[in-house]
Amino acid sequence: MKKSIGIIFADDMEYKPFEEFAKQRGGETSELCGCNKITLKMENATIHAIESGIGKVNATIATCVLKEQCGVQMILNAGLSGAVSGLARGDVAAGESYVECDFDLRAFGYKQGQKPMGEYVYNADESLLSFALTIHGVKKAKLGTGDFFLADSAKKVEYSSEFSINAFDMESAAIAAACDKYKLPFLSVRKVSDDAEDGSIHDYREMNEKCESTLTEVLVKIIENI
Repeated sequence: MKKSIGIIFADDMEYKPFEEFAKQRGGETSELCGCNKITLKMENATIHAIESGIGKVNATIATCVLKEQCGVQMILNAGLSGAVSGLARGDVAAGESYVECDFDLRAFGYKQGQKPMGEYVYNADESLLSFALTIHGVKKAKLGTGDFFLADSAKKVEYSSEFSINAFDMESAAIAAACDKYKLPFLSVRKVSDDAEDGSIHDYREMNEKCESTLTEVLVKIIENI
């Protein structure tokens, strides 16, 4: 039986390479809750890919919509990230774990990032992660998320120390949290665009505007092996 797989991209430059790939293979474009969407039937899976918009709220909504309206059985995510530790610009990494770094109830005795009545470090699906790590050049990484673009050396050091993350983005942990509630297998694949320090916006924009197909190629290889 074919799998039904959801893919979430935050912005148009991350979404367009997959959209182009899908169109060349007969993918059908549509709109879902105000977002661009393309559906592609592959040999072993039906793919529902969506351009969610940037940030945790948009990513969470996209996850819920893909589950409730498209009936997906797993979620993949791909996009650009800033390097925090152990990664360099151009590296491609599959997230083994995800944490919302900007969630903060320390005033009530919780750890930074910790949520009441739930997990706060979410783990990737082991099978999806294993598939990703068989792809040449893909590294394993711990991912952190927050609703801001990380371009602050001091906060980068703080997050490295507190969470031992390797890269930072604006969506992955939010999707992981929603997938945890739905019991959906999840994996995020990220390409490092910048060093998450002062002045990193230029590096991010430079890579984002190239609209590269690297992440699409990795996602397709994962899907073909599911």
